[in-house]
Amino acid sequence: MADLHEVRAEVGGRVWKVEVAVGQAVAEGDTLLVVESMKMEIPLAAPCAGTVQAIQAAEGDMVEEDQVLVVLAG
Repeated sequence: MADLHEVRAEVGGRVWKVEVAVGQAVAEGDTLLVVESMKMEIPLAAPCAGTVQAIQAAEGDMVEEDQVLVVLAG
């Protein structure tokens, strides 16, 4: 069974764009989604290669710092 990795928001803000879909394979460093905070766009990168298991925020959602946004299996 693959290890699960929770990818958390580095800052609070609004999800501006979701770049991946559930089931999609990603490489380490790929952008998973972009959070907008204080008029800055902050990309959330995959910490490792794997497959997207869950996306826990949608475009337009407000998120808090350290909130789990994406779950990867890898």
